[in-house]
Amino acid sequence: MPQAVIETARLTLRRFTEDDAGFILQLLNESSFLEFVGDKGVRTLEDARRYIREGPVACYAEHGFGLYLVQHREEGAKIGMCGLLKRPTLDDPDIGFALIPGSWSQGFATEAAQAVLERARDLHGLKRIFAITAPNNDASIQVLKKIGLRFEKTVRLSDDADEILLFSTPDAEVQSST
Repeated sequence: MPQAVIETARLTLRRFTEDDAGFILQLLNESSFLEFVGDKGVRTLEDARRYIREGPVACYAEHGFGLYLVQHREEGAKIGMCGLLKRPTLDDPDIGFALIPGSWSQGFATEAAQAVLERARDLHGLKRIFAITAPNNDASIQVLKKIGLRFEKTVRLSDDADEILLFSTPDAEVQSST
């Protein structure tokens, strides 16, 4: 089993491997993931392995961080993912998270996101962290506020994309547009 990158009171976060393809297939096809994050086109185990290789694993190699598998610390059950992404359309990394519905409303997203944020500052020396979310994703908005991020502005990640909300760490020097 891969070594933990982050441990909290209740969770272990570790790097994804291709052995996690079954879980990725499940998570990325949850109706809530499709609604709030988007369709990543992952329909088979091979698609899931490719997603892991070209997404999280490539990000670890290029940036030293990425999305991590979130597991219950004692039980080892896989419940979601949380970590940092570096999108070409944002100046700084953004924190992302998604949990399977059975793990919602238990504080796991907040616990994982707070730990990732602390690691980003302490280990990677990142001063500014973004987060993006759909305007109607109230649960994610609440998590972002709990970990100390604040709403900055609405943005589009591409010309044909829907508007989303951009949050940032309080010490960020982001120009707000009106």
